[in-house]
Amino acid sequence: MKTMYDDLESILLPAEKIAERVKQIGEKISADFAGNPPLIVCILKGSVVFFADLIRAIDLPIQIDFMAATSYGSGTVSSGEVAVVKDLAIDITGKNILLVEDIIDSGRTLVYLKKLLLSRNAASVSIVTLLDKPSRRTEKLVPDYCGFTIPDAFVVGYGLDYAEKYRNMKDIGILAPRIYEKG
Repeated sequence: MKTMYDDLESILLPAEKIAERVKQIGEKISADFAGNPPLIVCILKGSVVFFADLIRAIDLPIQIDFMAATSYGSGTVSSGEVAVVKDLAIDITGKNILLVEDIIDSGRTLVYLKKLLLSRNAASVSIVTLLDKPSRRTEKLVPDYCGFTIPDAFVVGYGLDYAEKYRNMKDIGILAPRIYEKG
């Protein structure tokens, strides 16, 4: 029987390694925000698995909310313009915001969202990402908290997808090029 794992070239990060790192990040965030818990914002959809595990690793009375943004529209190549397609429901005035992202490539979306939230009078905006691909960065952006720096590979699992598939894999793997390359 064929499984999702048959579509992988290799496993980059096994579930156990991810879980340990998420725990460490949660402990660091708990220490850094002690006495002033943040509003933690999940950037949908890819971050939802990381977000769920991360907030349970934070020992503070936090608030949560969700945003969705895109720079792709209906295409497969970034338009370069970011659009918020699901906005926050909580007033952020005076709050410390912690944006939770699954992966940072160009950095364009997070730079846009950070500026947007600061313009709405957030006290501060910090960024936590599970994965960072600095080799793909086009914007000046360094996350405040980072799980893993990874090579420029097409990764799926643990919330990350290809064509809305593979999000439910417990590990993060490198997708085999035969899956996404046409020709």
